Amino acid sequence: MTELQAFLMGLLQGLTEYLPVSSSGHLTIASTLFGIDGEENLTFTIAVHVATVLSTLVILWHEIVWLLRGLADTKAPLLNPERRYILAIIVSMIPIGIVGVFFKDYVEEIFGSGLLIVGLCLIVTAALLTMSYYARPRQSDDISLGRAFIIGLAQSIAVLPGLSRSGSTIATGLLLGVKKEKMAQFSFLMVIPPILGEALLSILKAAKDGTAAAAGDISMSALAIGFITAFISGCIACKWMISIVRKGKLVYFGIYCAVVGCAILLNSIL
Repeated sequence: MTELQAFLMGLLQGLTEYLPVSSSGHLTIASTLFGIDGEENLTFTIAVHVATVLSTLVILWHEIVWLLRGLADTKAPLLNPERRYILAIIVSMIPIGIVGVFFKDYVEEIFGSGLLIVGLCLIVTAALLTMSYYARPRQSDDISLGRAFIIGLAQSIAVLPGLSRSGSTIATGLLLGVKKEKMAQFSFLMVIPPILGEALLSILKAAKDGTAAAAGDISMSALAIGFITAFISGCIACKWMISIVRKGKLVYFGIYCAVVGCAILLNSIL
């Protein structure tokens, strides 16, 4: 991987991790165009995903401090708003945890199955975003444990390349009646533990299989460029996406996903 490719891949990861267009789908497309083997560049993949987590911590710092203070408040009721919110995040992690433990190998096989699955899943993403735009359910500030679990189910299905994680979780929350500003924040906070967990598992797997195989042909300069680019673009995209959700503009990303998905399908068929 060259420095230019690392820059472009880092930029793509940072932007598409938050924008509802599927980071995995776009990275699969870019890897195919650049001729990059994802398995041989595991180190780079881990680095850019950790960079996007750090960008979430920076943009949502006040919300995270609020949660930590509430968690540490010994005088508060057992289930104060902060602890209830954290519990909702934990509940949302259950489905993705099950997928990671029992279906990880199957998901990895799907990632290597070509662009056809990416095109199909992008069209599904487009449908979800469009439905959430036109649906008008009764709105609520509360993210109940039941809603959190359903949103978590959406996140677990979004491991498929081309099915946007942020798009799936935010659209599902909006369809369940969660207010726009609350849903964007919850969607970005709930992904922090799974991404860090996946990064840790990948590091452990790399250590078991041999670090040379994990590092591939990537240089330290390319790794640094990808990390910094993913972090900066992630900060911009995270803040931008919160504003987009509040304004209810997700349908435009639905149109984009539909166009790209159809183009991929036509290319695969023809």
